[in-house]
Amino acid sequence: MKTFTPIRDWPEGDRPREKLASRGPESLSDSELVAILLGTGIQNLSALDLARKILNDFGNLNRFGKATLADLITQKGMGEAKAVTLLAAIELGKRISMSAPDKMIVIKSPEDVFQHFGIRYSDYSHEVFSVLLLDTANQVLAHKPVSSGTLNQSLAHPREVFKPAIDAKANSVILMHNHPSGNPSPSQEDLRLTEKMIESGKILGISVLDHVVIGGRSFSSLAQMGYFDPK
Repeated sequence: MKTFTPIRDWPEGDRPREKLASRGPESLSDSELVAILLGTGIQNLSALDLARKILNDFGNLNRFGKATLADLITQKGMGEAKAVTLLAAIELGKRISMSAPDKMIVIKSPEDVFQHFGIRYSDYSHEVFSVLLLDTANQVLAHKPVSSGTLNQSLAHPREVFKPAIDAKANSVILMHNHPSGNPSPSQEDLRLTEKMIESGKILGISVLDHVVIGGRSFSSLAQMGYFDPK
């Protein structure tokens, strides 16, 4: 029978926290990173053993990244505090990956939107509506999540879209949201919402250039499909 040894009794160079501090986070395995977030294990399972089991149960990092609070809490030894910590780390990673780097991103097509921002939306199990704020050269000033849940005109109100655009002195915006079903075809609600945003933008002098709908690993562009003339 394998003898259980708590992480605190391991050689210092093998402990995930000390290893990260001395060698950097890139030196850690996926399970070691998760173990640090877990903090502690359970009876006869160290935090690292527990992390390995959790990742193994999900199969891969992509599925782990889609986990909900309910998914995590059902894991053996996973209380709400540990589950919330993991969800916070996952969400932060997604937001970092979608934020604009120091070098400005220039949007020339809906393909650019999907390449730089859209791929992460494929992992959400619920609808997330966001807006990209652009300057006069179509450089991304910011990516702003607006709402999450079921997309409708109350959740994605023009004031929530255009307030950050006004604050950032944006010249134009691109709307973006996902369909968890995997089908990127715009719904009638998507079309009505887009029309409402375009009209609001005209009043404020901020152009709505496109509305990109993401479904799975593909997308549709309402401007490209001819549903509206952004100019």
